[in-house]
Amino acid sequence: MMLLLDVGNTHTHVGLGSARSLRTLGDIPTLAWSDGSAPALLEALLPRRTPDALCFCSVVPKVNTSLAQWAGQRLQLTPLQLTPQTLRGVGIDYPHPETIGQDRLANAVAARHHYGAPALVVDFGTAVTFDVVNRTGNYVGGIIAPGLSAMTDYLHEKTALLPRIRIRSPRRVVGRNTEEAMLSGAVFGYRGLVRGLIIELRGELKVRRLPVVATGGYARLIAKGLPEIDAVVPGLTLEGLRLTALAHCTSPLRA
Repeated sequence: MMLLLDVGNTHTHVGLGSARSLRTLGDIPTLAWSDGSAPALLEALLPRRTPDALCFCSVVPKVNTSLAQWAGQRLQLTPLQLTPQTLRGVGIDYPHPETIGQDRLANAVAARHHYGAPALVVDFGTAVTFDVVNRTGNYVGGIIAPGLSAMTDYLHEKTALLPRIRIRSPRRVVGRNTEEAMLSGAVFGYRGLVRGLIIELRGELKVRRLPVVATGGYARLIAKGLPEIDAVVPGLTLEGLRLTALAHCTSPLRA
């Protein structure tokens, strides 16, 4: 059994993996690593049995030391961190691999394994990221745009009259009040953004077939009505960590 941790800017996503499957357990606030409450929150999610291995990716470097210390003291494990050096399953054709977000590498591993190459991952997190695996199976880069919440929160913070809104599916394109208008701009606008970028990427990669996998908090909402998206996989990053851990295993895992 492998413990899998995806440390994001807002949440740390927690999962358990085996040689054959992935089970998501839930989230804890990433801020909890700074205030010391993360171990208790994390241990409350875990089964009583100690994991055989721990694999994690992190976009918050200051968390990494605390995470490694907890793993060593409580689990007697040395965690495997997904980096360009530990990456398995995809190559890298990118000028400065160390600058690639580790969660993006995990997404690329999972997409390449399950959907082949070329493949595109669209991750709807704090930022909306597009990550490209080319036809030879190499991670070659991507696109970064503001996330939906970041965009709508910015409008609220920088204007006097626009409210903070809860993002959900709008009833119509033409908003009949301020909140509806903002929802339309966010949801329909981001669907247009995704569709347009997929078209551009197909042209640049010179491919007609480009499997598109969506993940992240707003993936299902934005993917609705977008036939260009082939699959929505909420646990894609954790699955990439599971595959990475498996590639490094030197002994059989307990189920």
